[in-house]
Amino acid sequence: MRNIIIGTAGHVDHGKTSLIEAMTGYNGDELEEEKERGITIDLSFTNMKKGDVNVAFIDVPGHEKLVKNMISGAFGFDATLFAIDTNEGIMPQTIEHLEVLDILKVKNIIVALTKKDLATPELIEKRKKEIKELISKFKNLKLLEIFPTSIKDKESIDKLKDYLFNLPPREITHSKFFRYYVDRVFSLKGIGTVVTGTVLSGKVKLKDKIYINETKTLTNVKNLQVHGENVSEAYTHQRVAINLNIPHTEIKKGYLLSTKGYLRGFNRIDVYVHPVEGKELFHNMEILFISGAKRVRGKLLFIDKEKGLATIKLDENVFLVYKDPFVILHQGRVYGGGEVLNPINDPIKKKKKKIYLEHLKEGDLLKVFEFLVSQHKKGFGLLQGYQRFNISPNEALEIAKNLKNAIVDEENFNLYHIDVIYEIKKIIKDIYEKNRLAFISPSSLSSQLKWASEYLTKLVLDEFVKEGYLQKEGNIYKRKDLGNVNILSSVEQRLYSILDNEGLMPEAPYNLYTRLNIDRKVGDNALKKLTSAKKVVRLSHNLFVTSKNLTIAINKMKDIIKKRGYIDVKVFKEEMPMSRKYIIAYLDYLDNLGDIIKKDNKRYLKT
Repeated sequence: MRNIIIGTAGHVDHGKTSLIEAMTGYNGDELEEEKERGITIDLSFTNMKKGDVNVAFIDVPGHEKLVKNMISGAFGFDATLFAIDTNEGIMPQTIEHLEVLDILKVKNIIVALTKKDLATPELIEKRKKEIKELISKFKNLKLLEIFPTSIKDKESIDKLKDYLFNLPPREITHSKFFRYYVDRVFSLKGIGTVVTGTVLSGKVKLKDKIYINETKTLTNVKNLQVHGENVSEAYTHQRVAINLNIPHTEIKKGYLLSTKGYLRGFNRIDVYVHPVEGKELFHNMEILFISGAKRVRGKLLFIDKEKGLATIKLDENVFLVYKDPFVILHQGRVYGGGEVLNPINDPIKKKKKKIYLEHLKEGDLLKVFEFLVSQHKKGFGLLQGYQRFNISPNEALEIAKNLKNAIVDEENFNLYHIDVIYEIKKIIKDIYEKNRLAFISPSSLSSQLKWASEYLTKLVLDEFVKEGYLQKEGNIYKRKDLGNVNILSSVEQRLYSILDNEGLMPEAPYNLYTRLNIDRKVGDNALKKLTSAKKVVRLSHNLFVTSKNLTIAINKMKDIIKKRGYIDVKVFKEEMPMSRKYIIAYLDYLDNLGDIIKKDNKRYLKT
């Protein structure tokens, strides 16, 4: 099924809803409040089918006070069917709606000159000329056709229908992750919570787990419907009703559903913004920010007003993607709009941020990557590619490969400035100079540095091998001048020495490995050998003591029992001050001895 989404827009009472009813036989104004007031107060949806083509209509409000809802609907249009009363002609809301469509880059405009039966041929031609002149003023709009129509003239309606069925669908940019704004929420008896909206990217399937970004919760898809028909999957650009396994009170209009893990929310975003004709945007302006069905109040803070670069500070987090369109309202009117440049709040100084945003505005992602690498010398992740640049991580990698002065970690999708090589080399050299018996691996060095991937640490360690400073044994690197020293035996001796010297309160193994600059796996193997040889005893997950020190602890505990009559946590702490984790471990070990009785958490010697 080929899906085409058509928005119907225009001034109030210019015949949008009647036009839809004439084409589909369905009146979109189905809510009681809509019927009572006689105007469309929210997004109304209906459709018509012919063969394998489905044309879905979103009838948006024409009333000036309800322009916010009109913006919500326009987000997903393939084209707009614009209703203009032949007799009244262009009205203020006609222009405002066209301004919104221009900002949102809803390119294709089809005009229906309604109520033609009440107009003369001369007036119809005059209106056509006025409409062509008006639409030509907008940068992003393209007038496809003007159809004089009347709901009393079936031929004019059929002609318009045929044209719509033959419209090519808007080109879809495929994305791996699902994204969907909720524009309506229902609670239906026997079914549960149902939301409606348009799939902006990706696809959704029955039984999928989808993420509600605003509440940070996962919910299951119980059912999917596309225009009243149950489906197993719904794709980009389809209008979909989703039955969710969640109370309707936990989801609201404007919430963003997505695949988990792709989006982060921020209350500061950087944008390119411009005013509509006759309006002015100013610094520190209080605004209503609208993108898709999301509406959030905030402030507009210019970085460079002349170039339209600004930060928008919002009252709540939004989950946006690079190039997402938005509209700005001030005091209920459309004042401007633009596109999101940086959906992620980066701590970049204003002067540098201006350069960054200029690159983003131009869409020069190679320059964007060069800038980010220079700012994030200790690593910049490309897995954020979908949100930051609206491209896949693999597409981001292909761009990154053209960078100079950068190291590309393809396996982990990370970029590093080449200068980090010298920083890591200094760290490694310090380790081996201070500790000749250091035995590190790429993973142990990476866990120590936190910001450096194993790919990067291995790259630097291998350079030292080439230079003749280190030699590699398996996955372990040691100083070349050590000769044939046995790594495991060396680590065993040093671990035992430290554990013995630390007495009854030794550090956790991983802390010891860091002190000794040894790989964790080597350290674990050495401890296993020591415990197998019964030189060391494991008391708990991270507590190893030498057998000699354990014997001392047991003797001291038995002496306390003889002195106090019993031992428990309180008595132990009074006699041998140490942290509770050690006390519990020693008492638990004591319980395993044959001459100890435990009663009510107290230990006694058998008599």
